[in-house]
Amino acid sequence: MTRALTALVLTALLAACGVDGEPVPPSEAAAEQTSGPGLTISGSAEVGIRRTF
Repeated sequence: MTRALTALVLTALLAACGVDGEPVPPSEAAAEQTSGPGLTISGSAEVGIRRTF
């Protein structure tokens, strides 16, 4: 049973290789991202003890 499961997992991992297309060298990948990072971080945090009287 474990051999069959191992073979199934390895086959799935092998099948997933190249699923998003051909590999792109880092120099070409950097040239495609000319607009800058698309990351925005925002939020708030509060720490303390709150008591209602």
